[in-house]
Amino acid sequence: MANRALVTPISIVVLILLVLVAYVFLVAEQGGGGGNDNAESVPVRVQVAEESEFRDIIEALGTAQANESVVITAQSQELVESIYFDDGDNVEKGDLLVELDSREEQARVQELEFRLQEAQRQYGRLQDLARENVASRQQLEEQDVLVKEITALLEVAETQLAKMRISAPFSGRLGIRQISLGALVSPGDVITTLDDVSPIKVDFNVPELYFASLQEGQSVITRSAAYPGEQFEGEIRSIDSRVDPLTRSILVRARVNNEDGRLRPGMLLRVTLLRSVDTTMVLPEKALIPIRDRQYVYVINDNNRAVQTEVTIGRRKPGVVEIVNGIEDGDRIVIEGIVRLRDGVPVTIQEG
Repeated sequence: MANRALVTPISIVVLILLVLVAYVFLVAEQGGGGGNDNAESVPVRVQVAEESEFRDIIEALGTAQANESVVITAQSQELVESIYFDDGDNVEKGDLLVELDSREEQARVQELEFRLQEAQRQYGRLQDLARENVASRQQLEEQDVLVKEITALLEVAETQLAKMRISAPFSGRLGIRQISLGALVSPGDVITTLDDVSPIKVDFNVPELYFASLQEGQSVITRSAAYPGEQFEGEIRSIDSRVDPLTRSILVRARVNNEDGRLRPGMLLRVTLLRSVDTTMVLPEKALIPIRDRQYVYVINDNNRAVQTEVTIGRRKPGVVEIVNGIEDGDRIVIEGIVRLRDGVPVTIQEG
């Protein structure tokens, strides 16, 4: 009865399962006894490791500034009598732009010129009389003071008259005209703008981390979204004396060639600053396998098997990374097909 109790349908099923499990493990052990010799080959693409040029650059966004810039305004309250420019004109230093009604100032200058001539004539007459002892020294000195007084008043009047003629303080390009003939302008009213944009300045901020690599005369390249595929060359002209304590960056000003005047003040420019050009080992970033705090790549050995190799990386830039140690010239590095790879797995190298 005891033997019949031990042989039950459940015990038979358990026994069959144990036999199947043992068979599966036995087959797996026999199949894996040869290591990866019979593993399926993984298709990959490789790149031969070799030293190449690594351009260490700093990229920043900058704002274009005019080499010289000014807002043309009136210095006196008066009516606009003549306008000698139009929107966007190129002018030279000293060119007359606007003339205000100056009849009162001209009359004042003429009056003082007449008074000065008469005062000088009287002064000359008194000098002659003084030599003949007919006029006293006091009369001569009083007349001399009067001549100097009128001369000073004339200079003031001529200055007031000059304010009625508004000229370009330097050569450049004018902006939009903001006045019309007959308009009453007051001190501070905007007439137009004047910008010297050849060359043009570009202001941009660089993190203090790169401060030691900045120097005046260093080459920069700027690009504008307005001109895709084009670049404008320049150089650093000045570096600010202080680091911004909030952003921990320093303001740098470059001067960029702009002879054709295509760059305008206020434009957003992408600035590329070349720090150094070195010859070093460079690989695509996609070849790296990060594991914890280390980096690895797969090197293909002479038997066309993937060997997981630890590397030491250096500087990075978009898409590529510098390899300091771990591989040598001529090593074949896997750059595509990494997901299916394991150490020692055979590979099939695909071209292209």
